Amino acid sequence: MPFGTRNPYAAYQSTGIKTASQGSLVVMLYRGAVKELTAADACFGADGKIAAPLIEKYGKHVLKAQEIIGELQASLNMDVGDISNNLMSLYIYFNHELTTASINKDRKKLQFVLDMMRQLTGAWETAATTTTATNIAQPVVNIQG
Repeated sequence: MPFGTRNPYAAYQSTGIKTASQGSLVVMLYRGAVKELTAADACFGADGKIAAPLIEKYGKHVLKAQEIIGELQASLNMDVGDISNNLMSLYIYFNHELTTASINKDRKKLQFVLDMMRQLTGAWETAATTTTATNIAQPVVNIQG
């Protein structure tokens, strides 16, 4: 097998990211955060607690979601005005809530942020087809890590 074709799915994903519009990249970030927060929520048992073997996994998922939210913050075009300022405030608040949720294993705070991120994902999916999304998100989102 020639070099570069060992993992066709990875190549497909990489091409999709490199050719996506700025609005689509923001949607990808939101979906990634929702995925991580959903995985963190799944660490809770029926009793509402996290079993000791899952605590590290929980923390990693929450941290990954916070990193994604940090990328969303970095992508904001603060010259646009109120929308960007409001999103920045939300992202700061979400990271604060997730820090508390991580330290205290607080499922309610985690689920609140997860619910808000799901709602925002839907809004960005709609906005990604307009020029608004391009104006709010600067072309500085670093998907590569």
